[in-house]
Amino acid sequence: MSWQPEIDELHRRRILAEACGGAAAIAKHHAQGKLTVRERIAQLADAGSFREVGKLAGKAQYDASGKMTGFEPAPYVMGLARIDGRPVAIGGEDYTIRAGTGFGSDRRKGGQGGFIEDLAYEYRIPLVNLIDGTGGTVNTAKRKGYTVVPGYGQDGVERSVDLLGIVPVVSAVMGTTAGGPSMRAILAHWSIMVKGTGQIFAAGPPVVERAFGDKLHKDELGGTKVAVDTAGTIDNVAESEQDCFEQIRRFLSYMPQNVWELPPAVTCSDPVD
Repeated sequence: MSWQPEIDELHRRRILAEACGGAAAIAKHHAQGKLTVRERIAQLADAGSFREVGKLAGKAQYDASGKMTGFEPAPYVMGLARIDGRPVAIGGEDYTIRAGTGFGSDRRKGGQGGFIEDLAYEYRIPLVNLIDGTGGTVNTAKRKGYTVVPGYGQDGVERSVDLLGIVPVVSAVMGTTAGGPSMRAILAHWSIMVKGTGQIFAAGPPVVERAFGDKLHKDELGGTKVAVDTAGTIDNVAESEQDCFEQIRRFLSYMPQNVWELPPAVTCSDPVD
């Protein structure tokens, strides 16, 4: 018996995963002034250092003969990489696929209690979250038949909290962030938001309007002026995604890999005076 059909399917899945949500979705994403999650990882990590984990995860459709007729990659990209030569676990939502919303096994790649946190925990290396997603959806809850209230011990938050006592955790709000991803953004030692494209809130403007009758723009509800300047939910502002990456590199350069190691020592070129 030949395994070639299965090998061909794996190869096709890899190609489709690397294509994100397709050319049209990527073009729309770029038009908003945003990089895709794969482009973000490529620009932040050392060249050629990213080793993806879980690329084949997603939803496949098959015909009666068992042949794959369609495949939607999981809306989360993650893996191991190096930043300035030091290993990190890095990942983020793929907004070009269902606006980065997760469900079922997809969410186990990222999010609270996701495998990316297991990587950081087991390897004892910093965790970098590139957040650009809106959490769950009503349709997801309908399919499951129930919803949950995130909390310690029932939705993976315990691993997120444990990590804070073991390795440096960085969260970057790259786009509109609501629900679970917004909680993950603040479960960090240091956080940053990209000005103009990043927002953070428990629920977006449509929910606020439905509940209170107030019509607010997403920047008024959770943009940098609110989240950074007023509420202090997020620590720093980045003028661009490239500025965000540089600030992440700088922050990590001061940090040890974990609580059992010392921060790196580098040659100082500052004048003595």
